[in-house]
Amino acid sequence: MRTEALVIALLAGTLLAGCAQFSPDGGFAPVADTARERLGKEATWLRTDDERSAARARTQELLAQPLDVDAAIQVALLNSPSLQAAFANLGIAEADYVQATRLPNPGFSFARKSGDEVLKIDRAITIGVMNLLALPFAARVENSRFAQARLQAADAVLQHAEATRRAWVDAVAAEQAVRYAEQVRHAAETGALFARDMARAGNMSARDHAREQAFYAEAAAQLARARERTISARERLTRQLGLWGEDARYRLPERLPDLPGTRPEMQDLESYAIAQRIDLQAGRAQLESLARSLGLTRATRFVSVIDVGYLHNSENGRRETGYGIDIEVPLFDWGGARVARAEAVYMQAAAQLADRAIDARSSVRERYASYQARYDVARHYRDEVVPLRKRIGNENLLRYNGMLVSVFELLSDAREQIAAVNGYLDAQRDFWLAEAELRGTLGGRLPEGYPSDRTSPTERSGQ
Repeated sequence: MRTEALVIALLAGTLLAGCAQFSPDGGFAPVADTARERLGKEATWLRTDDERSAARARTQELLAQPLDVDAAIQVALLNSPSLQAAFANLGIAEADYVQATRLPNPGFSFARKSGDEVLKIDRAITIGVMNLLALPFAARVENSRFAQARLQAADAVLQHAEATRRAWVDAVAAEQAVRYAEQVRHAAETGALFARDMARAGNMSARDHAREQAFYAEAAAQLARARERTISARERLTRQLGLWGEDARYRLPERLPDLPGTRPEMQDLESYAIAQRIDLQAGRAQLESLARSLGLTRATRFVSVIDVGYLHNSENGRRETGYGIDIEVPLFDWGGARVARAEAVYMQAAAQLADRAIDARSSVRERYASYQARYDVARHYRDEVVPLRKRIGNENLLRYNGMLVSVFELLSDAREQIAAVNGYLDAQRDFWLAEAELRGTLGGRLPEGYPSDRTSPTERSGQ
């Protein structure tokens, strides 16, 4: 009766734990929900030809227009091979979970012996009892790892989106800088030709002539460097988008979005980041999984192998039936090393999670301070430096028309105005990069009511 009760209990436990099936979406639904809620975009795990065709059609639709930052992120989520590789980890984790819920296969042994007119046949069917007992625990552990894999895939989506955002800012800023550098080079060329004519007429010294020629040469060099930076920035964005061939000829907006109208002030960003960061959620899920695994290790430290088998032997037609038990006797290995290793792995994961939480809090403070400082610098260039330089230029032009200043002073002032505009372009780019970094530090989404989120980047870029 005790044996029957034990068998019934084992079968009941294993049947309860052995019912897992593959999900229709491979566990991708939480990942898609994260992309939709935090980014307002659609993430797709491309596993069929129909899904690939739909993604291709959507990509072509987005590429038909100049690629703003929202469209760029959507294209990246649809086409990035690195994201598809990250999504494949879901399939691996789900397969491990389903495998962990399967009943262990029984073993079968057969032996045939003969001699002195005696034929002996031994048959045995065995099954690992410890595997049966550990099945519910192992299933829970693998289910926790599957949940952790979903969080990691969602975090990969957010990280790729923010990397795409930064690459887009760099690419648009680089093309904007190239266009301005071309205007500067053209103006420098005109000034150099004018200086040459004046020098030939004897109205300009050799030194002033050489100064204008040097400015033209430097402007040409700056344009060449700007073009090189544009190529590099665009290729970085192309890699993030996962495009190649004709698709890599996409168009970008002519300029970056304008600065937010007011200086943003946000409170309790550290708590917001701790609650929103998916990498921290994945770390907590890993810690819970390791805790369950540690409990399983402690439960099986003394007995790791128990095999129960049904025996059926025959000798010269005479049959014998019964059962056998194989057990590993812990004379030398009491399982202490396995428990110590599991405890060390758990403590390591706990320390790593605490370190990431500290790093997250510090990063939020650093990124927010950088964001505010860059906003102040960009606004200062926009509202103070550039208007003052423009005003000085207009005043000098009036004085030149009244023959109160020379052409050399006018050209010198033009060079200073060019430097001011370049400073503003760099400051504007740095601000939007800081905003992208702040987004990433906060878990991919800014708090509600954030100033730069009140209008879309497309609307701001057209102001």
